[in-house]
Amino acid sequence: MLAAFCDAPGRLDVRQVVEPVPGPGEVVVRVRSCGICGSDLHFFHGALPPPSVCPGHEISGEVYEVGQGAALRPGDRVAVEPLVVCRECVYCRTGDYQLCRHFQILGAMVDGGFAEFVRVPAYAAFPLPAGVDCEVGALTEPLAVTVHAVRLAPVRFGHRVLILGGGTIGLLAVAAARAAGAAEVWATVRHSHQAGAAVAMGASRVFTDPADATALAAATTEHPVDVVIETVGGAADTINEAVQHVRPGGTVAVLGVFSTMPSLNALFLLMKEVRIVGSLTYGRPDPRADFEIALHLLGAEPERYRKLITHRVPLRDIARGFALAGDKRAGSIKVSVTPD
Repeated sequence: MLAAFCDAPGRLDVRQVVEPVPGPGEVVVRVRSCGICGSDLHFFHGALPPPSVCPGHEISGEVYEVGQGAALRPGDRVAVEPLVVCRECVYCRTGDYQLCRHFQILGAMVDGGFAEFVRVPAYAAFPLPAGVDCEVGALTEPLAVTVHAVRLAPVRFGHRVLILGGGTIGLLAVAAARAAGAAEVWATVRHSHQAGAAVAMGASRVFTDPADATALAAATTEHPVDVVIETVGGAADTINEAVQHVRPGGTVAVLGVFSTMPSLNALFLLMKEVRIVGSLTYGRPDPRADFEIALHLLGAEPERYRKLITHRVPLRDIARGFALAGDKRAGSIKVSVTPD
């Protein structure tokens, strides 16, 4: 089969490798769509070390081959939760399996979805709702990330929420906050196409960063923000910005993957008694997993979410896909990699 590898920053190589074979409790999924994530761009641009395995963790496809004991059938359409965990430790047994000390991430530690086939644990393959195709299904992973953050904050009915960042995670966080009952959701973006997408996802007010910095500061002073969700990461100063804008006693949820040590005004943090919570991937804090909630949201309005997929490239042309994903002037939001 064909699979992509990032052998060095800025370089993607698509080559022939041996097809995976499922072991007990595993399935092999024929990949139909795999999204390019902001964290993928971090290693592609050299901000983080590239993985030694095939990358790609926003995966959707069809079950191709079933291992012994796996309760799935060939042809089942699934979204893949890209976590391999022990299922035995206290974190796994209480639903916080994202904190498992033995966990591995598909596309980072084991082979991921920028390939024609990928091997995954059967428990990580979530059936797609009837109205959700594999293209929209690949959005389950980033949407579940935001569902998890909204739960951790938590965003409650009537809250005013500020989302920092207009990438895929930021835009999906707008939708997740609205679904949780937020009365108002504000968003900061850098590009006009992100502003339009934020409104489509449910944002009640959009600020263009950094041009509207003064307006945002005035707005959060006049109308205090209960929760700020940070989705930028990288080398940005957004944790300080979040602490500045959240109300006294409010919460900052950090989703962005930082490539440098972020600064923080600890005195401001202390005087406002701000709570900062890190949010890592997704879990199952109650009978419904974050992935299941994300699938429910996608199933309710699949065409609304499909609008976030701005570009599609075949696996053989994945380098062009990464170039598009990294150049927001091209109007990209989510770039989807599909089979040839």
